[in-house]
Order: sequence, then structure tokens, then C-alpha cells
Amino acid sequence: MNKGLSIFWIIYMLFFAIPFPMFIYYNTKDDSIPNLITDNPWYSLSILAISILFWTILLIGYYQKWVARTFSIKRNIEKLKTTGEPREAKILESTKIHKKDTAYDTYELTLQFKNLSGSLVRQKTMVNDAKPYERRYEAGKTVGILLDKEVKKAPYFIFASTEVSIKKMTIFLTSLAWLTFASLVVWYYVYCYHVESRGMGWRFMGIGHPLLTCALMLLLYRAFGAFIAKKFIGKPDQLFLIKFKGTQTTARLLKLSQTGTYINAQPMIDFELEFTNQFNQKYRANIKKIVDLLDLDSVRQPYFSIFYLNENPQKIAFESDLNELKGEF
Repeated sequence: MNKGLSIFWIIYMLFFAIPFPMFIYYNTKDDSIPNLITDNPWYSLSILAISILFWTILLIGYYQKWVARTFSIKRNIEKLKTTGEPREAKILESTKIHKKDTAYDTYELTLQFKNLSGSLVRQKTMVNDAKPYERRYEAGKTVGILLDKEVKKAPYFIFASTEVSIKKMTIFLTSLAWLTFASLVVWYYVYCYHVESRGMGWRFMGIGHPLLTCALMLLLYRAFGAFIAKKFIGKPDQLFLIKFKGTQTTARLLKLSQTGTYINAQPMIDFELEFTNQFNQKYRANIKKIVDLLDLDSVRQPYFSIFYLNENPQKIAFESDLNELKGEF
């Protein structure tokens, strides 16, 4: 259900980022032939340069996400194989995921192990088992894992037995998708110049041209998504940092207050907490969290289990939230 909603919203936003600006532009443009020779060429060239800059930023970002990220993850896994901090993880839960026509079994695991500071953590993860006959991933068994000592780049931990390889077909298809998208952008520049220039260069470029507005909308979506994730959800890399390097303790609730912000009609609550670190020093810190209306009573408990960073005790997170973080290996 959530995946379906995500696809719907992606399509919905893409409509307003690409087809909608084009529809508005081409249906409101004056049909009469404009006297482009009187337009300021520097203004048009500035708009052109800005649009090229926007599309360059987008294409670089898409390439890193679609193609380069795979190679980066492979390098990080290979590095962890030699520099990772070894731990023994107990399998608390193991659920087999049924997939058709696969050469391996896939399991969803809930692991328990000591993080880099020695606190017990739980981690949900997916694992592909190429040797199901060994029954390595049954509940109650232990598996070796390797933790990233710096917790800087994903993956932040791997199974000690992990063998990494890159599927050439996947890289080919993602590279082809990126090249197709980049080619369409270049083609649209050529098409617009051929149809709209009328022998007077780029003077037709204006603030409302789709070459600019489409790129701007896509960048705004990216910025908005990053803002929402940072402000209301929390950066995944920061949460993993707290989880794998933080220390667990019990915090006392001092104050609850609504921030006035709502996401999907669910209120954001500001938790003011007080806790003591391992050196018996007291700290106060705040966590802002979206709370389901049906769970409002559960947030009024006097104490909460949290994790905090030893080097920066103001960086804290609820243990229950950290337990929901997932990783696939």
C-alpha cells in the first residue's frame, strides 16, 4: 500500500514538473510571430545559462544515484571486509521472503548486537542466502557482522560472509536510462532552438520557458524532499550514526508541547528530555517527532529509552525509532 502511494505521488509530482509547465507555456504563448530582434540577448542568454546549470546539477545527481552509487557501495563493502569492527549478532526474528525464479532465498532478519560503544541495538535487515541448505539465518542462531567504525557511508554494517559483485545487466539498464534522459534533455534544447529561434538565436528564452521551469521544479522537489527528511524525519545517516556509535540510557520526560506543524494531519510533538551520561553529567535535549493521533496517550510516559552521542550529547534519538531503521545486504 505504501509503495503504491509512493509511486502515485512520484507520478503526480512529475506531472507538475514536466508536462504541466510545457502545457501552460505552449497554450499561452502568442501565436503571432514576435519581433525577437528587439529583445535583450543578454537576458535570454542568462536564462539559457541558468537552465543549463540546473539541468547539469540534475543530471549529475541522477547519475550518482542511479549508476555511481552502486560502485560506491561496492567499494565501501570491500573496505568493510578489511577494516570493519567485528561483532556477533543474534538473530531474534527470521522471516523468509518468497520470490519467484530466484537462485537464492531472501530473509528479513531482526538482529541484536553490541554497537561501537557497547550498547545493545536491534537492526532489521534483508539478506540473500546463496546457501540455504546451511540454515544460517534461523531465529536463535548467531552470525558474524562487521561495523563501519566511522559510520560515514552506507552500508554501515555488513555480514562477515558477504560476497559482493555488480550485476552488469543492472548497470547497463540504469546507465541506459540515464543516457536516455540526458539525450531527451539535449534533444529538447535542439528542438526548441530549431522551432522557436526563427534565425535570431536564443532570444526566445524567457523566465517561463519549460527548459528553465521544468528543471527548476525538479530541483525544488529535491530540495523540498531533503528539507522534509531533515526537519521532520531526521537524516538517515545521522540516525545510523547515533545508533551505531551512541550510548543507550533512560531519559526523563520534562515537557511535551505541540509545534503547530502537521504532516498528513498528524501533529509534530516536541519532547524535552533530561538524561545522565556515563560520567554522571546531566543534559537536556529535545526531539521533534510526528506522532500518530491514535498513539498520543503513549507519549505521555515519564521515561523513554534513548541513544545519545558521547561526543555530542545533544544528538539523541528514541531507541524505538532507531529499531525501525532498515538495511539491505
